[in-house]
Amino acid sequence: MKDLRQNYTKGELVENQIADDPFAQFDQWFTDALNAEILEPNAMILSSVDNNKPDSRIVLLKDVRGGEFVFYTNYDSHKGQQLKNNPNCTLLFPWVNLERQLIIRGQATKIPTNESEEYFLSRPKSSQIGAWASNQSKQIDSRLTLENQLKETQEKFNNLPLTKPPHWGGFAVNPQEIEFWQGRPNRLHDRILYTLQNGVWVTSRLQP
Repeated sequence: MKDLRQNYTKGELVENQIADDPFAQFDQWFTDALNAEILEPNAMILSSVDNNKPDSRIVLLKDVRGGEFVFYTNYDSHKGQQLKNNPNCTLLFPWVNLERQLIIRGQATKIPTNESEEYFLSRPKSSQIGAWASNQSKQIDSRLTLENQLKETQEKFNNLPLTKPPHWGGFAVNPQEIEFWQGRPNRLHDRILYTLQNGVWVTSRLQP
């Protein structure tokens, strides 16, 4: 592993080419990720804190609105409980094929129930049933037990419309910092940091 390395040459990130607003810059980079056909470009690493211990997992970005980044989960899961107790978190998009990463630092809050309901009803029925069938993050004795829970849930809702489970919904991350990282040759990478100061986004360059 010690000899595995790449020299990054695919792009640059310079001040006279970036947007004044980090959300506009995000839109551009996300479009680039879509055009590059990156597998699940909306996949992001959500890091939270559990009793002063860091914890991370991959979740999917589902919306960017009102200056916030939205994802959905089971509120009773480990991440849901961690964010309830400590809303500080980071989101990281690892767009390795573009030699880029994007880090968002902020606080997560639950979105309004009606917004979660609207999104839940737009999901495939199989995903809706899965949200009811699994007690996310709880221990289970076997895969068979999980499959039986799914079968029971399918039978329960066989001819009934599914509604959003009370323990399921969205979080919106309100960013205070957004860092754009572009790989460059000789490890002299470009790092542009947007910081929210008194309601205004201010940019600065960080050393690699």
